[in-house]
Amino acid sequence: MTSQNQTNLTLQDAKKILNKFNCVDIAPIVKSSEKALVRKAILAFARLSDYQILGICADTAEEGLAAMKGYSLAFGYEPPSNLPIIEGPVYIKLNGKNGLCYLDSYSGHHRGVLVSCQSHTQSGINEMYGHLPLDLFD
Repeated sequence: MTSQNQTNLTLQDAKKILNKFNCVDIAPIVKSSEKALVRKAILAFARLSDYQILGICADTAEEGLAAMKGYSLAFGYEPPSNLPIIEGPVYIKLNGKNGLCYLDSYSGHHRGVLVSCQSHTQSGINEMYGHLPLDLFD
């Protein structure tokens, strides 16, 4: 596997890193020392896709909005600032293609960020990974 000190990962290396984020199992704990590599891996997929869709599951609106801001800026999107603050766990969905975003209450047990990398063509990158750490881009 490519060294953490290199700035670019091959797509194959990025996929190996992200395979543990299968969107079904409870998200694995990511150590601080691993976060840079996970960031590089998801950014590698984002660079090769046309846009990303974020699904954020958080304990509070504040935590979810902070995650949305970090991921949005990392992917080159301006995060919306007009979402409501509600009590309890939330789900936030942001479509990077058209900027549509909403926040709603969430009763599920998952926490973290789903990142769906989408391409306009079937042969492009169309992959989804999650639940990535909420604080990956802090």
